[in-house]
Amino acid sequence: MADRLVRLDRADLPVDTTHLARFLIGKMLVRKLAEGVVGGRIVETEAYPIGDAAGHAYRGITPRNHALFLERGHAYVYLAYGSSFMLNVSSELSGVGAGVLIRAIEPIDGISIIEQKRGTERLRDLARGPGRLCAALGIDRRLDGIDLCQVGPLWLGSDGQAAGEIGQGKRIGITRAANSPLRFYVRGNWFVSGPRALNR
Repeated sequence: MADRLVRLDRADLPVDTTHLARFLIGKMLVRKLAEGVVGGRIVETEAYPIGDAAGHAYRGITPRNHALFLERGHAYVYLAYGSSFMLNVSSELSGVGAGVLIRAIEPIDGISIIEQKRGTERLRDLARGPGRLCAALGIDRRLDGIDLCQVGPLWLGSDGQAAGEIGQGKRIGITRAANSPLRFYVRGNWFVSGPRALNR
């Protein structure tokens, strides 16, 4: 499917972090690996806007989070809990720290490759949750800072399909600003992470 996608241009991306998080629902995430092309449809995101106490940009720019301060549409990849990588898309203008966490995709391309990387054939669990997603697509710190609006090892595209009905609710797994309704997801989608009660 990747060869039939239109790459997202930076001008397509909303500047505002929350708007970007909603916009990315239904778009395609494409990863080029040595084994082949893998990827799928983004079905869940979380916004971490300007000044968000739960965001990694809250205390300013550091060597670790510098990619969050790049112009919108760049990858910020970090290691969480010493075990799982997380993929974020930088938002806002250059020099402003904010981003969108990609929480889940619906696998479409290269499913057999993804199964090998994840060590499971349970389709629903291949990329449901941000850590599983990065493991499924072979995303790690080597991709930190790359431009997702250029065709390369990891990029964003669109196949023109509507996302479906988009739900909005609280973010998952955080303690600061925990009640902010900044998580977006496709209602009823089998591949969205978190408890079913949160995904109605």
